[in-house]
Amino acid sequence: MNAAERLAHWRTVRRGLLEAMDSLSDEQLAFVPAEGLWSLGTVARHIAEAEEGWFRHIVTGELPEWPEFTAAGYPTVDSIVALLTKVHDRTLAFLAKTDVADLDRVVDTSWDAQLPLSWIIWHVLEHEVPLDAMDKDRSPSIQRA
Repeated sequence: MNAAERLAHWRTVRRGLLEAMDSLSDEQLAFVPAEGLWSLGTVARHIAEAEEGWFRHIVTGELPEWPEFTAAGYPTVDSIVALLTKVHDRTLAFLAKTDVADLDRVVDTSWDAQLPLSWIIWHVLEHEVPLDAMDKDRSPSIQRA
């Protein structure tokens, strides 16, 4: 079994994120609810940055540095949905080539930490899972292994 098969639910999670994004206008995307908080556009670009940074910079080394997806580069709902889709397609391709046994592989980071690939995957995924869904007492649909 490969890691993409093991993590098949991530496709459902991402579909939910994209559907939520599609329900927004560009004005709603840019709205900042209070000083010091992020707009939904900033949150969505951060999800893409985290996924691309962890997988293509830290894990595979394909990128020489952590990516930065700015509001100027991705100002609209459509541009962010396309970005999230492109980034996730690359992640799924990587996971499809990764055997489940490799999830315990330790990855060396640029800040000299050593992290299991499974931790990195979970950390990236938790960026887009609603926090209440991660609480097994409040969300019986989440099954813990």
